[in-house]
Amino acid sequence: MSKKVVVLDTNVLLHDPEAPSSFGSDRIVLPIQVVEEIDRFKRDPSEKGRNSRRVARLLDGLRQRGNLADGVPLIPGGEGTLEVAFCRSETLAQLPPELQGGGGDNNILAVALEQMRSKGLADPPEVVLITKDTNLRIKADAVGLDAEDYSSDKVAIDDLYPGARSVKVSASLIDELHHNGNLPLQALPQVAVASLQPNEGVTLVDAERPDHTFLGRHRGDSGELEPLTWLKRARLGRVKPRNREQSFALDLLLDPSVQLVTLVGKAGTGKTLLAIAAGLHQVADEHRYARLLVTRPPISLGKEIGFLPGSLDEKLAPWMQPIVDNLDFLTGDAMGDQQKDDRRRHGGGPKSSWADLRGMGLLEVEAINYIRGRSIPHQFMVVDEAQNLTPHEVKTIVTRVGEGTKIVFTGDPYQIDNPYVDAESNGLTWLAERLKGQALVGHMTLTRGERSPLAELAANML
Repeated sequence: MSKKVVVLDTNVLLHDPEAPSSFGSDRIVLPIQVVEEIDRFKRDPSEKGRNSRRVARLLDGLRQRGNLADGVPLIPGGEGTLEVAFCRSETLAQLPPELQGGGGDNNILAVALEQMRSKGLADPPEVVLITKDTNLRIKADAVGLDAEDYSSDKVAIDDLYPGARSVKVSASLIDELHHNGNLPLQALPQVAVASLQPNEGVTLVDAERPDHTFLGRHRGDSGELEPLTWLKRARLGRVKPRNREQSFALDLLLDPSVQLVTLVGKAGTGKTLLAIAAGLHQVADEHRYARLLVTRPPISLGKEIGFLPGSLDEKLAPWMQPIVDNLDFLTGDAMGDQQKDDRRRHGGGPKSSWADLRGMGLLEVEAINYIRGRSIPHQFMVVDEAQNLTPHEVKTIVTRVGEGTKIVFTGDPYQIDNPYVDAESNGLTWLAERLKGQALVGHMTLTRGERSPLAELAANML
């Protein structure tokens, strides 16, 4: 059997320019149509444009090793090769009449069919078309081609690391953790801690009295379980954890040794509110960070409403309104009745809280589009709606973090508005899975909605 032939679609390369190196010793085939489409994107100022230019440089570098039409090794001396193939008119004519009009997808299908049929029946190669285009996969199946989604960076959402677990123990171990402030992991059942991750939350449950529980966390990679000490020290006003997951999340958010936190959960679980509350407390009350920096990708839920007038701040205002709502909730109790009445008379409310915090230098809003090239030291940074980011965009943001900065990513993988990512290929879940097990990183998956009974009902049933 010949080695596998992998035909790549344009969208795979625009998603991951290094995709050709993900297939080991397989023979990679790029239809010439893909090269043409890559060329059309090269002047695009977005990530697609940057990736298209990276692909062009990759192909140009491979060209130095030989003729791309004949195939060149991806790595000198390696078995994996890459070649550029043309679409022959006679192969295109073999497609069903509805697909013979030419065009990008049809030409790519024709190249894949030619690869499958050109080697003869004695030694037929296994040919698979890799594309992120659902409709193209359907077309491929209709003409007898194997087609798959690009999955090297996918994280099965059902298998996502939860960030916490329950362990049945004796009452004496619960008492030891409560009184001593730590408990060696060796004291716990080995089967329960064999895969325990750094900074993972643990609920100790009394084996004889299930209602007797105690919350702890594996502190970094210390090999010890500790109570949620950071949560107990903080005074967050009206923000109180309403369930175990929120308690674990807040302890991660308040612990300065955990420099990156990912919070994943459905709508109404408190992800953004907890992150902003913890950040504002550490900036305004504890002065641990210079300011709270908030950013989110400007991707709308429905159709675009066109260009927004005004300055950059005025353009960002609609995108940042959810952040403003959370700030208004957090600062509402801190004002007296007279202050609230004054603000209402003068058109105040959320905007006033927003303006006050910015005026004091405690809060900054940054457009995520312009974060490349920055270095961000000594700040508490919240990236909201991170499920709309690609893995490359998330990597770009994390590499901006300077000394003394803590960064928090929040999002719901089931509410994605970016057409180029899905629940399993977005940057948020990719980041949580890739950095799992690092002592500087914490993660919590929130499952219980606390916004309102109606919001919880909608999230679960609609």
